[in-house]
Parts: sequence; structure tokens; C-alpha cells
Amino acid sequence: MTLLAGEIYLLRPKGRGQVEVYDVITHRLQRCITLPNFCGIIDMTSCKHNQCVYISDHIVECVHRLDVQGAVTRWAVNDRPRGLSVNAAHNVIVTCNVVRKVKEFSSHGYVIRELVVPSSIINPSHAIQTCSGQFIVCHGHPDDPVNRVCMMSDDGRHIVHSHNGQRGSDTGKYDVPRHLAVDDNEFAFVADVNSRRVTLLSPTLEYVRHVVQCDRLKWLPCRLCLDTVQRLLYVVDNECKDGVWTVGRVAVFSV
Repeated sequence: MTLLAGEIYLLRPKGRGQVEVYDVITHRLQRCITLPNFCGIIDMTSCKHNQCVYISDHIVECVHRLDVQGAVTRWAVNDRPRGLSVNAAHNVIVTCNVVRKVKEFSSHGYVIRELVVPSSIINPSHAIQTCSGQFIVCHGHPDDPVNRVCMMSDDGRHIVHSHNGQRGSDTGKYDVPRHLAVDDNEFAFVADVNSRRVTLLSPTLEYVRHVVQCDRLKWLPCRLCLDTVQRLLYVVDNECKDGVWTVGRVAVFSV
């Protein structure tokens, strides 16, 4: 899910890509938009400047661009995309976990640059570029020994800060950190899927606290969206059975 122009955009595959648009105050359904040639949802984000929503498709290896008028286009990533975010230049940051790259595109899909992440970053899921130009990256799958959040330099060559390393569920550790949200002061919220919680980190990636504990979730927190004005954190809370996402909801928390 993502927020744009006072509305919530929520994607439900349902055998095809259908975006449901809700009023952010009343939570009433406003309209539905079907994405043509949609195959596989993986993430979505929005851009206030360009008035559009971006949706990554890991099957077709593309990003769908949906503007507020409902027009849909798409552009190729040429690698399997995973996490999406938008930087201060209003460009799209696409994380490609298989090839360990972070790619920057214009709003209409022109390649601006590609960064190969440091060798210690295995299976990066999501990257957000801070206003200072550095990238906060979460990485690690269940079979990976290292599950952590790190900050890499703006050229992608160096790790500047990192939080945790060995996979685990103890405080200060992660078990599949999947998605990020960053506020205006560059504090980072981390969706820790298998630990079933959301962790808050300082701008230098020091542990602050758990902002959402497992007892406040029904299933697994797989996506985050932060309303920096209202200080509301939207958590996509989904159930997974035998590797298939079966049911879900959006939980909203005051932060």
C-alpha cells in the first residue's frame, strides 16, 4: 500500500492486478483500477511531486506507473525488482535482490544510475535514499546467516553504519527485515517479518525501541508506509501459508 493526495492505494492481486483506492480519513472505497498486463506484485510506493504510484512486478521485471487520473504505463527494470522508494530528486529507487543492485530511474523509466551493493549485503529487500544521499538498506532471507539493516555510502561502495548481523529474534536482531520507512528526521522503521514486529532505529542505525510488538499484529508485517504529517504508521499485516499469501489487512499505529 501507499498514500497519495489524501487517498490510500492498496493492491490486491486477486488473479490480476487490482488497485483499490480509499479515502484516507473515512477509509471508504472510492474506486478500483485494474493494471493491464500485470503478473506479480512485490512492492509499491508513491510520488507527491509527480502525482503517481509505482508498482514493481517481479515476473515481468518492470515497474508500473499509475497516475492520479488513472493512466497506466510501465517501464523495464531488466532485472527482478523488489523494494521501491522515491528519493529527494523525485526519482525511483529500485532494489534488485538477485543481482544485488540498487537502480535509480526517472519517473518515466530512464536509467540514471546503477549501484552494486557491497559484498556483505546479501538479498537486499528494500533501499531508501536519505536527504544526505546515503542509502538505508535492509537485507537477509531465512536461509541467510546475516539479517540486518545497514547504511551505505551514496556511491554504494562502503558501509557507513549497520545494525545487527546474525539472524535472530532477540532484541537488536532481525529475522527477515523486509521493508523500511524513514521519517523527516531520518529515523528508520524496520518491518521484521518473522519476529513479527516493527523496530525503530536512530539516524545512525542505533536501536531505539520496538514501535509495534507481535501482540499487536495478527500475522506477518511485510510492508510499511509512514504518514509523516499525521505521524501514522501503516503496516501491511499478511498471513502466509505454505509460501502463499492467503489473507491480510492494514493496521494503523500512531507513532
